[in-house]
Amino acid sequence: MYVFSLSSAFVALFAVVGPPKILLAFAQLGVGRSTRDLRLLALWSTLVAALVGVMMAYSADFITNLFHVSDESLQLAGGVIFFIYAVALVLGIHLGLGDSDDDHLANPLVDGIRALLLPYIASPLAMTGVLVASLSKDNWPWRGTVAVAYLAVVAINCVSVLLLAPLLQRSHQTTLELLSRLLGLLLAAVGVELILNGLVGLGVPFAGEHH
Repeated sequence: MYVFSLSSAFVALFAVVGPPKILLAFAQLGVGRSTRDLRLLALWSTLVAALVGVMMAYSADFITNLFHVSDESLQLAGGVIFFIYAVALVLGIHLGLGDSDDDHLANPLVDGIRALLLPYIASPLAMTGVLVASLSKDNWPWRGTVAVAYLAVVAINCVSVLLLAPLLQRSHQTTLELLSRLLGLLLAAVGVELILNGLVGLGVPFAGEHH
């Protein structure tokens, strides 16, 4: 998952936290909520997700230094996270979506944001992707590029939810489930790529040169 341009950063982050993954989370939250409430939730959760992602993009070097984490270790850990999540998607298990039997908060908006915390606002997949991409180059303009790519992805997510809110509320999730399982294959490949990059960075020899 080496990224060296705005387009490659966008594609990498889109694969990790793009609409196919996010729409499923909003579809589950759409049950029992009005279209207006779902759209309002999309706007607020996107704003918070954007702030968190930009903060992570600009503080990637500080965070890894604070916890004494090498780029290779981050790639290996991220690869394992991606692969586990991908296998769960392929098997139809949706990690991080919360338990439907949890107590709900009195404020529907706050309750929805809490439910979206892991799958969208502070997704481990998204944060790992942002950190790995930001550390591909050690300069501030590049971190700004990664932040812009992430903002573009969350903007597309928001527009998708706003446009498809009525459909999400009526959907039986069959199509989204199919897309999620296909996305699982892509994420598994991203996870393997990260693991291989981490191993190459640690000097592990391979039969052929890995790009």
